[in-house]
Amino acid sequence: MLKFKVTTVGASAGFILTKEAMARLKVQKGDTVYLTEAPDGSYRLTPYNPDFERQMSLAEDIMREDKDVLRALAK
Repeated sequence: MLKFKVTTVGASAGFILTKEAMARLKVQKGDTVYLTEAPDGSYRLTPYNPDFERQMSLAEDIMREDKDVLRALAK
């Protein structure tokens, strides 16, 4: 388990990611991370955009259902 302390960052609050935390998240300075709430009320810090994942899932459904139409359009 990694532990972070909330600190002042300008007029806001934030926490500093250690090198170990950045390596585990596979992020670099300047990357965006997302705090998402899980169904059980817990929170998750992730470098993956949950909205993008939802959009890709919908796109995959459409591609699977309408593959004949998409194939015809590609010609």
